[in-house]
Amino acid sequence: MNVRWWAALTVLLAGLAQADGKPVGITATQPYVDVLHEGRLFRVQRDQDNDAEIDPDYALTSRPCPPFCVQPMQLAPGVETIGELELLDYLKRITSRDGGVLVIDSRDSEWLVRSGIIPGAIHIPWMRLHPAHAEPQAVAEILEMQFGAVRTGPMWNFENARTLVLYCNGIWCGQSPTNIRQLLAVGYPPHKLKWYRGGMQSWKSLGLPTAPVKKP
Repeated sequence: MNVRWWAALTVLLAGLAQADGKPVGITATQPYVDVLHEGRLFRVQRDQDNDAEIDPDYALTSRPCPPFCVQPMQLAPGVETIGELELLDYLKRITSRDGGVLVIDSRDSEWLVRSGIIPGAIHIPWMRLHPAHAEPQAVAEILEMQFGAVRTGPMWNFENARTLVLYCNGIWCGQSPTNIRQLLAVGYPPHKLKWYRGGMQSWKSLGLPTAPVKKP
């Protein structure tokens, strides 16, 4: 059989298989969600190719521990652990101009360049909230200017602070847990901290899209 003809037939059959594939919704009644990302609507829809596979960056099963150890399901008392549907609800609130919510990607910048960011999230690397890596005044500025906390002398008032939804690479990643523990240490209310434990690993495993991030 002619090799070129066989190659062309293989491509054609692959295309037909994908075209005949069953639709991939987020839920049975929700095919996609439009979220606001950097001032523009971004459609969050799962990959429609029924044969799609996870990004190779998230295919590793045995990263060395420490530091890549399995995180607990409940990070701290009062801090809610959420899944993809709950995260999408927070992203929809942001899209509806709800200024009381922020979704935060806590990962190092190099990961964002490689795998993108969840649409609607903002990037605050974990080190910018860690006292061992950031000056106290720099952390205070984030608490005030981005999170909506108010300083009253040596104490913080979080009454009108935003609800923060934090994530990183997944259940083996300690970056967002580190941020959450640091925020709790300065008095951030646990009920205003949400943790997407599955992070980018789970997001990618469901064929959900990311927004590209350029190298700084």
